[in-house]
Amino acid sequence: MLCIGLLLLSAFRIALIAWQWPRVAATGIVPEILLQGVRADLILLGYFIAVPLLLAPLLAHARSARLWRTASVAWTGFALIFIVFMEVASPQFIMQYDARPNRLFIEYLGYPQEVFATLWHGFRTALLLGCALTVILGVALVRLLRRTAAGMTVWPSRKLLLVWPLLCLLVFVQIRSTTGHRPANPAMFALSSDAMVNSLVINSAWSVLDAIRSMGNEAKSSEIYGDFPREQVFAEVKAAPWLRDYRFPNPELPTMHYQQAAIARSKPLNLVIVLQESLGATFVKSLGGLPVTPELEKLKDEGWWFEQLYATGTRSVRGIEAVVAGYAPTPARSTVKLSLSQNNFYTLADGLGRQGYHTEFVYGGEAHFDNMRSFFTGNGFQSIVDIGDMKPQFVGSWGASDEDLFDKSLERLKKLHAQDKPFFSLIFTSSNHEPFEFPDGKIDLHDPDKQTVNNAVKYADHAMGKFIREAKQQAYWKDTVFLIVADHDNRVYGDSLVPIKKFHIPGLILGADIEPKRIATIASQVDLGPTLLSLLGVSSTHPMIGRDFVKDATTPGRALIQFNDYFAYLEGANATVLRPGQAPLAARYDAASGQFDPGEGAPARAQADKAMAHVILPSLLYREQRYRPR
Repeated sequence: MLCIGLLLLSAFRIALIAWQWPRVAATGIVPEILLQGVRADLILLGYFIAVPLLLAPLLAHARSARLWRTASVAWTGFALIFIVFMEVASPQFIMQYDARPNRLFIEYLGYPQEVFATLWHGFRTALLLGCALTVILGVALVRLLRRTAAGMTVWPSRKLLLVWPLLCLLVFVQIRSTTGHRPANPAMFALSSDAMVNSLVINSAWSVLDAIRSMGNEAKSSEIYGDFPREQVFAEVKAAPWLRDYRFPNPELPTMHYQQAAIARSKPLNLVIVLQESLGATFVKSLGGLPVTPELEKLKDEGWWFEQLYATGTRSVRGIEAVVAGYAPTPARSTVKLSLSQNNFYTLADGLGRQGYHTEFVYGGEAHFDNMRSFFTGNGFQSIVDIGDMKPQFVGSWGASDEDLFDKSLERLKKLHAQDKPFFSLIFTSSNHEPFEFPDGKIDLHDPDKQTVNNAVKYADHAMGKFIREAKQQAYWKDTVFLIVADHDNRVYGDSLVPIKKFHIPGLILGADIEPKRIATIASQVDLGPTLLSLLGVSSTHPMIGRDFVKDATTPGRALIQFNDYFAYLEGANATVLRPGQAPLAARYDAASGQFDPGEGAPARAQADKAMAHVILPSLLYREQRYRPR
């Protein structure tokens, strides 16, 4: 297992390096990648070796030699086939997420129907070739192991028991791989400023196994960046210009405060949030992207247009928690999927529901995906509408087309308006999701091949434009605020340690009496909730730490960005990057060019403290269940 494993892992690593050679060569650390890669491989193989080694005193004797050989072949075969499978799966995963398989690989396994449909319709060739290669190599490995086992001799029991402690010590050293205070972990192999290249150093099997381990410790996830005084967490966060004048009277709910709406209304407005799947700024011409969102370009001059709005993460559920709950990101999974936030966790739906609003979620797929149904029904959404409640004209791998989704939404909004009570509707699109399936004949294709991300974005934009045009004709338009915002970009990748440019997303607030306005300062998805409440004319008590842009749209802002295990606090052109097991890093970001320069030194103490406070806070609030409605 040790010899074959090292050969396989090194061969796959060399192949990946050759494939990504321009980015690897740019780091200038090819020898280090290969050498440290062997070290990482030894750690992984040490874990697999430890299992039969610990069982050896019980089974590795003459009387049980046959069972021992069979068990050894089975375990070694399983380990090596698992390694091969993960390595074979790596290129397609890297193409999609710009990193080796990680926690996302595990999370998606919980939704086999959607995942298999996506793989079959969008990556069929890669899927079939990958499975075939795994089977071929797996059969060859098992045959080799059986031949090897046939000639295996069993040591005398006395010799085994004498040598066994030494072997255990050697494998322990192999796994620990360091004399430092903590054993080696994937973060120790971050050798460059390119996160994708860093992921090539380790192997995919260890990356996934470590993700499974870390998912079991998610309540304390932010502590990977180091210790930080609890009281200083609250002090730093509350010192933000948009929070420092508020009172926080309840020590049990440290971020809970009363927000007086900046706009007084005799009757609160309705709210509709259109959460657009994977709509990064890279697809918006006026934000420096491609010209594939003409409908959004037309609308941007009719409302509040955010020129520097940043997503908090790379997953839809991360965007949901930020936009709908005003919740900051952590290295853990989104709170949408965590157990302690499935009820009694603040969301706009819960807050507005307490003020007499009808609240609902409308989605073209199956609402159970990513645990959305559980999170929403437990936290204020009074009704859920998904594909089972629709009669779609077109159904793709991820459900009804966006046009079908918006047709159902228009039907629902008209019905809600007729009830003569305020409403909040969250509409989540899905057509711009791989494998990019949408109806024929709806748009002039941007790319010659239909099934591309650019064409899917253009179709999604087409459907959204139709929805807004129809909504403008309805009686509720003058009483409703609409937010159109992305959950994240399509693919977050690049040769930067944190590709901040790929977190840039469009955001537009329009409807009712909203006057055209450009918001040029940096904004985060967590700022949208407080801003919307003010525009609705709703004064409320809530725990959100975002800013109200109605009160102040000019003060320099900040963005909170979680990229895998890295956390970036962006303020102006300065970015503070927190890294597991390493000192904070000062970086510069040029928004105009998208250039990220990690520099060499540490950030100023004040900047590092701000970053630490903002990444520790959400983990602490979740763990202690202090992000409650009241």
